[in-house]
Amino acid sequence: MPFLSHLDELRKRAFLLFAVISVMTVAAYFFTDPIYRFVLAPVWPILKGGQPVALGVLDPMMVRFGLAFWSAIVLSSPIIAWQLLSFLLPALKANERKWVLPTFFAMVILFAAGVWLCYWIILPASFAWLADQTGTIMKFMPQAGDMLSVVEFFLLGFGVAFQVPVIVFYLVYFGLVPYRVLRDNWRFVYVAITIIAAMITPDWSPVSMGALAIAMIVLYEASLLACRLFLARKIKAQNAPAVDEDDATAAEPA
Repeated sequence: MPFLSHLDELRKRAFLLFAVISVMTVAAYFFTDPIYRFVLAPVWPILKGGQPVALGVLDPMMVRFGLAFWSAIVLSSPIIAWQLLSFLLPALKANERKWVLPTFFAMVILFAAGVWLCYWIILPASFAWLADQTGTIMKFMPQAGDMLSVVEFFLLGFGVAFQVPVIVFYLVYFGLVPYRVLRDNWRFVYVAITIIAAMITPDWSPVSMGALAIAMIVLYEASLLACRLFLARKIKAQNAPAVDEDDATAAEPA
């Protein structure tokens, strides 16, 4: 397709996503009370019977609108992922397109798994640790918008971080980073994962950072195993030039 045709295709898909998210945001605005209670359910006990406070006049409306928009993004995430994959589909070869549908389902499942882990395990422990930092010198009275933003960052961060297997798979599949490089340099990858985990988690607590780093390392190793199972031929082809070069060097006369 010509460049302008690509831009037109991108414009159509962007408009579709904008329309879907706008409609879902308006619809979710009328259900912000139950959504708010559901999203904050894991951390509600730290309030000890109280409620988050709104200090500004516009804060209640802005919190509701922000929650409605965030809810629309989450509910529309399968549509967003599918539209992105569909836009990239024409650039793929016939043998590459077979991975589009599995990739779509893998992205959705991995994102849901990351959100589930964060919602049920990480949030209660992390917020309890944060509340304990008040000690005896402060009173814990979180603002509604601030509390919601931290929870949203947690959920989004874990959902995105769980996309590691998809990223690793396509790095190897397209030959951007050979499998041997990823396998041999695992120590550097582990350090990078730890740094990324610290950047993604907004609280920097050992609970959330440690759990996310461990989960990403497990997913990284699982993705390498998946590459060995499904991309054995590509991995062999990537290693072939290095083997041939070594053989050629060894065959040269001294």
